[in-house]
Amino acid sequence: MTITCFIRYQIDPFQRDAFDEYARNWGRIIPRCGGHLVGYFLPHEGTNDIAWGLIAFDSLAAYEAYRARLRTDAEARENFVMAQTKRFILREERTFTEVAAGTLGVPPVHAAA
Repeated sequence: MTITCFIRYQIDPFQRDAFDEYARNWGRIIPRCGGHLVGYFLPHEGTNDIAWGLIAFDSLAAYEAYRARLRTDAEARENFVMAQTKRFILREERTFTEVAAGTLGVPPVHAAA
């Protein structure tokens, strides 16, 4: 079973660029530590203070092993410290989800004109 850690962030909308840097850093760190990075998503239109990060794992045990590797990764620790120092993350929530079979990555069907 593949699970996805769905992280919902409430961010300081005036520090969107700082969160963008934080997310880009995870683009290097997460795969190196064993997570399958689905992506980080920044607010674009509408609500300006909510962002998401999605990271997939084979199991909760794989997630726990990943978390242990994060604690020993120098760049991961630096990224956490940067977020704490700049205080652009106001709130963070984690939910673990599993995909409904046949619904992930389904391409669009283009109707004939």
